[in-house]
Amino acid sequence: MKNYFNPNLKTISQFDKLSLKGNVILSLSKDDFEKIPRLDKASVTKNIFFILFFLLSSVVSNFAQPKFSEMSVKPGAFSRMGFGPRGIGMGNGLTSLTEGNIVAYYNPAASVFQEGNSFQTGYSFLSLDRSLNFLSFTRRFEFRSSKSENLGRPASVAGLSAGIINSGVSKIDGRDNNGLKTKELSTSENLFFLGVANKFSEKFALGLTVKLYYYKLYEQVTTTSVGLDIGALYRFNDNFNFSFVLADLNAKYKWDTSPIYGQQGLSSENEFPLLKKLGVRYYNPEYKFLIVTEFENSNAGTNIIRLGGEYNIYEGLYLRAGVDQLNLSNDDWAVKPAAGFSYLYKIDDYTVGIDYAFMLEPYSSSDRHIIGVNFNF
Repeated sequence: MKNYFNPNLKTISQFDKLSLKGNVILSLSKDDFEKIPRLDKASVTKNIFFILFFLLSSVVSNFAQPKFSEMSVKPGAFSRMGFGPRGIGMGNGLTSLTEGNIVAYYNPAASVFQEGNSFQTGYSFLSLDRSLNFLSFTRRFEFRSSKSENLGRPASVAGLSAGIINSGVSKIDGRDNNGLKTKELSTSENLFFLGVANKFSEKFALGLTVKLYYYKLYEQVTTTSVGLDIGALYRFNDNFNFSFVLADLNAKYKWDTSPIYGQQGLSSENEFPLLKKLGVRYYNPEYKFLIVTEFENSNAGTNIIRLGGEYNIYEGLYLRAGVDQLNLSNDDWAVKPAAGFSYLYKIDDYTVGIDYAFMLEPYSSSDRHIIGVNFNF
């Protein structure tokens, strides 16, 4: 059958009002054509406004999405949460600190400034069935000679610091392929570290920390890794210290799931982020307060500032506060304020202390509470 075209139709868009029969287009008269609804100016404006509003909403929603950070998917997140109530309560910026109880977690070189022998332990109250626990021991060694005795100071000073960070998640609901519950599962991630340091002068010290990571993800899926921290600390005067630390050199997790999936198992490797830290400490002995600040750059694209302070308000009582994770590279990165206190009590040559810290934890049902006990002898 032939097709016919009505010359009275002025635009192609008007064909949507035609009646179709087979493949023949039935023509309209001029009177019928006048009855075809046309878009007026108001309708066109309304449709254009709607389209622009839709496009603008899409653009705004894209900008409203949190900015992705590569650090969020890097392994070893538990080891970057801090160490103990004192460190967490001061915003974790302790790489330049030389007062009080010291741990090589923050700077391997700091242990040479430890007064007495320091033993610390801590426990964290976390939401979502997580755990985070701390244990450390730090000691300074002084080596003397007849020449050094005449000078009234040791020939050399060394420091030793060892510790453990234990973390994990429990009460994970285990299911089989049919969705039936089997048993509760748990994970365990641990860091063992040993740091040694040497004091090359009254002002300058260098240190090295060996870190052993052990991660039990599933019954037959585990991994270990060895990383290194290198630190330097310079005491400019009684008020100012400066520090530099390279953390997690060579640390990586290597995974192999063949013990579970056989030939279908896969092998993968996840590198820890390399952290570079610069720290400054200001101490005022007259008013008994100190301020620490730290800048951390990583190869995961983060530039983080930490800031904290401690005030000896009363004999044996220390108040502290700080802020962690102020990321200059990502405005959407969650900042974590913290606060805490310590109370130290002397018994002869021994000092016993109780520590507490509180830190806000975004995206969680509750915040962090860390308690600890320390001994100095």
